[in-house]
Amino acid sequence: MKVGIVGATGYGGLELIRFLHNHQAVEHIDLFTSSEEGVVFSSKFGHLVNIADTPLQKIDDETLEKFDVVFTSTPSGVTSELLPPLVGKGPKLIDLSGDYRLKDPASYEAWYGKKAAPPEIIQQSVYGLTEWNAANVKNASLIANPGCYPTAVLLSLLPLLKEKLIDSNFLVIDAKSGISGAGNKPSQTTHFSEVNESFSIYKTNTHQHIPEIEQAISMFAGVDTAISFNTHLVPMTRGILTTAYAPMMPDVTESQLVACLRATYEKHPFVRIITDVNSLATNRVRGSNYCDIFVKVDSRTKRATIVAVIDNLVKGAAGQAIQNMNVQFGLPQTTGLDVVPFFI
Repeated sequence: MKVGIVGATGYGGLELIRFLHNHQAVEHIDLFTSSEEGVVFSSKFGHLVNIADTPLQKIDDETLEKFDVVFTSTPSGVTSELLPPLVGKGPKLIDLSGDYRLKDPASYEAWYGKKAAPPEIIQQSVYGLTEWNAANVKNASLIANPGCYPTAVLLSLLPLLKEKLIDSNFLVIDAKSGISGAGNKPSQTTHFSEVNESFSIYKTNTHQHIPEIEQAISMFAGVDTAISFNTHLVPMTRGILTTAYAPMMPDVTESQLVACLRATYEKHPFVRIITDVNSLATNRVRGSNYCDIFVKVDSRTKRATIVAVIDNLVKGAAGQAIQNMNVQFGLPQTTGLDVVPFFI
């Protein structure tokens, strides 16, 4: 396959290059930019010398039409204008931004503060939560790759909500991310001296992933709910840990929750159900496409604590995007992604 990457200079784009470089079905990768045409990519990123010594190319519709797959790893608001002319023209389109995740254009504009993509294109997009939507991903021409937080939250909660083991009316979700989730554009809030030795909450009750999570819960679990969801910044580079709190339904036990998770994901290679909390940490999945899930019930309060960890740049972005590409082209989902996490 011939692959194009728009937005290759971001962290998500760099991870796409890292995995696709060793992908058995990928023959050629071209990199595109909106502002640095002609710059040799490895001159910007020294770790890619002799690996990606190609010049960045200008974004052009006619050129992009010639690829088998085009990944777009751009800030929100870019692909809503870039991709519509390419839909149905040849390449499979996998968008890592948030522009096609929300089916309601008004909701997108309210939460993102940007103009939505054309409604007819949004309706054609397929939400790429691979473990839950592979059948639709397979035939999609445009995939909306899920956000990093929603990936961890949804993988851990959907089985329990679908089987009505936990109460959907009182979902409280506490999420924490490493700094790379903010992208590679410097800002005061991600400055080393501001973040190091500190721990902060941001976008209190207003994070744009809230409607995405609620929409997916309705889509896959058949439950309409409003969640309490808040995000925190942790002074580490990679990783997301989400902790959800939910009341148990009557007579449900912890063993039923664990059994439900195991049964749901027994044939899904990238989801691991962890039973020892001491084995659950962001560094256990770092650099990999794994999502680890742990559940524990408080017998005193009858509430379940459901925890998930992922690498925000891999399972939360580039890895899941490649997993979706594999599904589209009839490849094993692990193709190019079967790597051991780098623990240390």
